[in-house]
Amino acid sequence: MFEAIHHIAIIAADYPRSKRFYAEILGFPVIREVYRAERESWKCDLQVGAAQIELFSFPAPPPRPSRPEALGLRHLAFEVADIEAAVAHLEAHGVAVEPIRVDPHTDRRYTFFTDPDALPLELYERG
Repeated sequence: MFEAIHHIAIIAADYPRSKRFYAEILGFPVIREVYRAERESWKCDLQVGAAQIELFSFPAPPPRPSRPEALGLRHLAFEVADIEAAVAHLEAHGVAVEPIRVDPHTDRRYTFFTDPDALPLELYERG
């Protein structure tokens, strides 16, 4: 019945900054971008493998209550083939990345970083 994740929605405080981060730094292709005048809101759909990120802007959105243990979605993880190359790419673009760790249950390597609004993101190395 439920087959896959279609999209993850993210509301950005600074839409152009976040669009640059997801499209240019992380390299997710833009599928479409629209301005919804009645909501004073931009919406940009970005391709992430078989899924999408829907990036929104809204006037004066409230901040996230706390990080990372707030109730709700904890973080978004991106699968990568080479974690060192992904970390080097992020750091070359000025993105701070935590040290690489090993998941004791899967023996896969992972690390965390944040988007421009401090949303927690993870790199998880493909096994």
